[in-house]
Amino acid sequence: MSPETILNNPATVTNSTFDRDNFNNYVMNTYGRFPIAMEKGKGCWLWDTEGKQYLDFVAGIATCTLGHGHPALIETVTNQINKLHHVSNLYYIPEQGELAKWIVENSCADSVFFCNSGAEANEAAIKLVRKYSHTVMEFMEKPVILTAKASFHGRTLATITATGQPKYQKDFEPLMPGFYYVPYNDIGAVENAITDLDEGNSRVAAIMLEPLQGEGGVRPGDLEYFLRLRRICDETGILLVFDEVQVGVGRSGKLWGYENIGVEPDIFTSAKGLAGGIPIGAMMAKSFCNVFAPGTHASTFGGNPFASAAALTVLQTIEKEDILHNVQARGEQLRTRLRAMVQKYSELFVEVRGWGLINGMEIKEDVDLTSINVVNAAMEKGLLIAPAGPKVIRFVPPLIVSSEEVDRAAEILEETIDSLV
Repeated sequence: MSPETILNNPATVTNSTFDRDNFNNYVMNTYGRFPIAMEKGKGCWLWDTEGKQYLDFVAGIATCTLGHGHPALIETVTNQINKLHHVSNLYYIPEQGELAKWIVENSCADSVFFCNSGAEANEAAIKLVRKYSHTVMEFMEKPVILTAKASFHGRTLATITATGQPKYQKDFEPLMPGFYYVPYNDIGAVENAITDLDEGNSRVAAIMLEPLQGEGGVRPGDLEYFLRLRRICDETGILLVFDEVQVGVGRSGKLWGYENIGVEPDIFTSAKGLAGGIPIGAMMAKSFCNVFAPGTHASTFGGNPFASAAALTVLQTIEKEDILHNVQARGEQLRTRLRAMVQKYSELFVEVRGWGLINGMEIKEDVDLTSINVVNAAMEKGLLIAPAGPKVIRFVPPLIVSSEEVDRAAEILEETIDSLV
């Protein structure tokens, strides 16, 4: 939908009052929130409580796959809430079964465990690795999971330990044992870690990586690196685990991020965009490593009728509307526009990198400009973008973004940069 169409539809915008001080009195201060409050959304556009319009290139942090207010998702959640929204996994849930069937038939997985978030999906993967190491790799008393420096896997105690960024771990010690960090895209570091750990009292049970590091600066995995990882895992019996919480469900231009690097994981996770903004997480596994049994893991809300119906609609809509083609085309268009800016402002920027509609623009370390500077200035001009670290600007619009909206975002960004230099 074009911005002109939205602006000419008075039903899409209503103003309301919002008391920020009252909010801060009652909500825990766990976010450094930007000073705006959103009220309405349509397509790739948002309006705050003061009626100001924004072009949304954050999409709920790579979550609103179909944008805001997509008719298919509205119809599904309306029908489902009127029918049945929750019963728990004490009973069979037909909607969950249909969703799992779609995922299995459209991925390398053989079965799916449902939960509520990316952190929970990664927790499930960590538990599955641990159980596999103790029950199948019976010799493994102290299993270790290799993860990458600059990675991000979640905010629970186990997943911040898996996260290779000390800033997320500060003041939460003691951390969970059983993790070891290596540089991303460095195969030699992986091989050395496996050798060093095997010579000690621990053994490597799994390698857990993002196919593209999101919070770590939008850094794609190297093809040769991942091909070699797959060979190492095949030769040693080590499990290969992919965290696709941010890059899965079409964001990369492929349905799953692993399709961009030409290797299949043994276990992979998804969340964020899976239900287009309705909370859901999923951990997928091949049959040989699915050692879960009743009582070993569970989730009260996971895969309930409401979330499962929403997720199935998102996946079916991606397929029906050929959204992956749009992701590829709009991603290339966006990177072309951003690279032109990098060339124009070569004294400020290093490069543009990414897949599909997850892209990062890196600022030079030695210049007095940060990603937050750009994000704040762009917000003032009506464009929502996000940081991915102090020196990388992240662009993750809804997958339905149009050519006109990509051009408009690029125009606002260029105006923003002009105002800052």
